[in-house]
Amino acid sequence: MLFVECKGTPYEIGHQHGTAARAEIDRCIAFYASLFQKNCKQEWPQVLSNAEKFEQAAREKWPAYHEEMRGIADGSGRDLLDIVAINVRTEINFGLFSDGCTALAWHTEKRAYLGQNWDWMTAQSPNLILTHISQPSKPTILQITEAGILGKIGFNSHGVGTLLNAIKAPGVDASRLPVHFGLRMALESRSAAEAVQKLESHGMAASAHILVADAHTAVGLEFTKSTFAQCRPDAGGRVVHANHLLEEHPGEVDTVWLKDSPVRVRTMMQNCAKLGSEPGWEEVSRLFEDEQHLPGAICRVETPESGSGTLFNILMDLKSRTGVLRMGRPTQVEETVTLSL
Repeated sequence: MLFVECKGTPYEIGHQHGTAARAEIDRCIAFYASLFQKNCKQEWPQVLSNAEKFEQAAREKWPAYHEEMRGIADGSGRDLLDIVAINVRTEINFGLFSDGCTALAWHTEKRAYLGQNWDWMTAQSPNLILTHISQPSKPTILQITEAGILGKIGFNSHGVGTLLNAIKAPGVDASRLPVHFGLRMALESRSAAEAVQKLESHGMAASAHILVADAHTAVGLEFTKSTFAQCRPDAGGRVVHANHLLEEHPGEVDTVWLKDSPVRVRTMMQNCAKLGSEPGWEEVSRLFEDEQHLPGAICRVETPESGSGTLFNILMDLKSRTGVLRMGRPTQVEETVTLSL
């Protein structure tokens, strides 16, 4: 897996990302261009036209992210709107590109576990990269992301971590914060509470669930274009989430686009309940290997029915700021990477 170390100003960080991951970014853009054409009959020029309003909002409201995307574009030899388009891939055409996954936060006396399986089309697997981002006056970030995208899944030097679950509640507000910007903003925070406050203050452009945690607590932040709701840990210190809304969102309708999502939540909760109050690393890792109800299992297999497979599993301990990334399905590991900050 490509590891990219980025440091300096937002533009410098972006330029280093773009230069190192040029081939992966080209493939990532080609992957999404093909899906836009196949699934909604939009050629890439149409996609770029739709990205313009998000580019303008980023320039005005989040100039650091705009500068970083400009750096990625220059470093990779792509146009700025190419990079904007993949960063707002879900928002441009709501519900078309929504990655599925099963996420868990579990705080025990010794550990602050945060982990998930990330499920998407297996053709995108070669375009995943690890980025290590050092910025003045901000926490250092270690994350796995799709090449060219600013923020996704990982943790920072203050022990704040993020996971992502796609939700399909209709509607988009291009004036609000795109989901992948929100993930980056959370990873630039010094606590889970600070991350939640930031995202709620900006408002989110579309629906999703970000599970944000630190060494002390976890908050499942569900949101749509107009609402927020928080999922708090249960009596065992756990938050479990998949790809449907668990809380009330007045005026919003969840499509529950992956019908296996409620089953995966129940399965994870049942499996967690079988473990003690202080499960070991291997026990928690095995939770993500569950293959009940294939192909739409926690450890997913891509078929025409399921639409996606598990591309990686990540498990972090935010108390020690360490983690393990397993590429491929966690029952068929292709590469293991140890993470530490």
